[in-house]
Amino acid sequence: MSQGGSDYPGLEWLASMAALVDAQGAIRYANPALENGLGVSRRQLQKQDLGLWMDCPALWHESLAQVRSNEFSSKRFDCLIRLRDLRDPVQVQVIVARTDHPDGLLLAEVVEISQQARLEREEQWNNQAQANKELIRNLAHEIKNPLGGIRGAAQLLHAELPSFELQEYTQVIIAEADRLQTLVDRLLAPHRKPHVVGDVNIHEVCEHVRTLLQAEFPHGLDIEQDYDASLPEFRGDKEQLIQAVLNIAHNAAQALQQRIVAGDAKIVFRTRVARQMTVARQRYKLALVLHIVDNGPGVPAELKDRIFFPLISGREGGSGLGLTLAQTFVQQHQGTIECDSQPGNTDFRITIPLP
Repeated sequence: MSQGGSDYPGLEWLASMAALVDAQGAIRYANPALENGLGVSRRQLQKQDLGLWMDCPALWHESLAQVRSNEFSSKRFDCLIRLRDLRDPVQVQVIVARTDHPDGLLLAEVVEISQQARLEREEQWNNQAQANKELIRNLAHEIKNPLGGIRGAAQLLHAELPSFELQEYTQVIIAEADRLQTLVDRLLAPHRKPHVVGDVNIHEVCEHVRTLLQAEFPHGLDIEQDYDASLPEFRGDKEQLIQAVLNIAHNAAQALQQRIVAGDAKIVFRTRVARQMTVARQRYKLALVLHIVDNGPGVPAELKDRIFFPLISGREGGSGLGLTLAQTFVQQHQGTIECDSQPGNTDFRITIPLP
């Protein structure tokens, strides 16, 4: 069997984690999904017992023995498994099955129970984002035309009014019209600007955002870099990605105000390469995964399912456009944004396919 796994092309492209193991559960071959899921190279996984990552090693070895002895042609069981970059184990279903391998190796497939739910949620968010985009564009245009007329009429009236006291009212109308115009421009901005494609280094994007945050929050906020130096450059719009990362990180910094005062606020930029990733229902050999993690209070429970909706904000005075624009810019790179949040650990995860 080759180290590259070319003897098992079917398993190479399998979305779920899979391994060929011997009777003792030692890994003889690991597919890229398992390699990526465990965060361990297949070379290091060779001859390691897959049960070491499970919370039920006894059940694992019992299932192996039952399938090996032909008591069952396949055996399924649920357990918890430790995956890379996650603090808590993930619930999975493990399927052990016989193969016709000449050495009698068994096939072990590990399927995240939440994987299907994640794909359905991702598709729902994509559909909602498309609906939001059309709604925003139509609404902004409907507001823009009468707004110009209101401002123009207020300017004419302002010039005709005889007293400063009365002109104060028209000044309020003009100022509020300008404020609404700025909001409309921000709503339309992602659809107006051309997609400027060039070579992008995601670490340069992160470092630019880190510099901006440190200038705004010079004390009490620790910004940690955890970069995978093997990540290649890719074709994309650098300015859009800077804006997307900045919107997410700035929201995090705003949510960390109390911890900044206490001096223990932290934001982590973590980059990783993911192999054989499914992004927006398409399979890619490689993908970039950027985690933006903070130790703030977390996303309020009532907003978790709506944080990417326009004009939804968990912060007083917020416009509710930051995450909507971030999602739009990432989707223009065929990527996705997901959020896992609990008090003390909020993780915004940007995934972008790589060529």
